[in-house]
Formats: sequence, C-alpha cells, structure tokens
Amino acid sequence: MEIINEPEIKEIEERTVAYVSFVGNYLGNAKVFENLFGKLCGWAGPKQLMGTDTILMSAYYDDPSATPPEELKLDVCMAIEDDIDVEGEIKKKKLPGGKYVVMRAELTGAEEYGPAWEKIVQWLIENNLEIDMSRASYEIYLNSPDEHPEKHHIVELNIPILA
Repeated sequence: MEIINEPEIKEIEERTVAYVSFVGNYLGNAKVFENLFGKLCGWAGPKQLMGTDTILMSAYYDDPSATPPEELKLDVCMAIEDDIDVEGEIKKKKLPGGKYVVMRAELTGAEEYGPAWEKIVQWLIENNLEIDMSRASYEIYLNSPDEHPEKHHIVELNIPILA
C-alpha cells in the first residue's frame, strides 16, 4: 500500500448517484462487488453514462467492528446528473456533502482495502476527530485495476466527521 496523500479534511459537495444496494457480509468478498458493479454498469452502459470521467464509488453505512456481518449495508454507486431516470434494481438518491477526512492510496490488491481504512481511522483518532455515523463513508475508485500495468487499485477514502 502506498499512501498518495496523507489524510486531510475537505468539504465535499452533495452528489446525485444511481446505486445498487446490498445487505450482508461483503468483507473480503470481491464477488459481491463484481456482481453489484456488473448490475450498475450493465444499466449505465446502454444509456451512454459510462465515460472516462464517470465517478464510481462504494458507500458504507456501518462500522464493521460493531455491526454483525450479515447486517452490513453497502451501496455501489455512480455519480449521475439529477435528470437521469433509473429503473428496476437501480435506485437514485443524493449522497450528503459536508466535512470529510479524505485520503488517497494506491493498493496492490483488494486485500489492502482493510489496512487503508485502518490507517485513515488511526489518523482520525490521533487528531481527536469523531466520525459522523449519520452519513456514509465512501471509497471513490480513481482507476480500473484491469487497466493499471500492475493491476493496482487507486482509491480515495472519505470518512464523514462531526464539524
């Protein structure tokens, strides 16, 4: 894992997303993410919503250390314009903005997501910041690992904090 930039506090705008939800144990389960992204991108592709500037992300609503694995909630999302219509399993909502701690990292594989989250949470603790559990934490995917020469994941972690 390589930290691209140390954690910092940023004000993030709210954004409209199309999303697919999942409830259950997603920890270390790449198939869950492949399935959800498959559904979302399968919907977006024919609508010409996929492009180089498409923002794909995962939104997490629970603390995995305090929530039973079968109750963990996850939304796999893509930022869309407000006027885009959704249907079927694809839903639409606004993700709230506000103050977030943001850290970018380059991960050599899926197994490094957990340690990356641990690093940003440790930074929060060291800086006496409190997580705002009323808002989701996010992973924003900045690349497609399939297109990286070494299959690395470049990701931005966002944790909401109480102002």
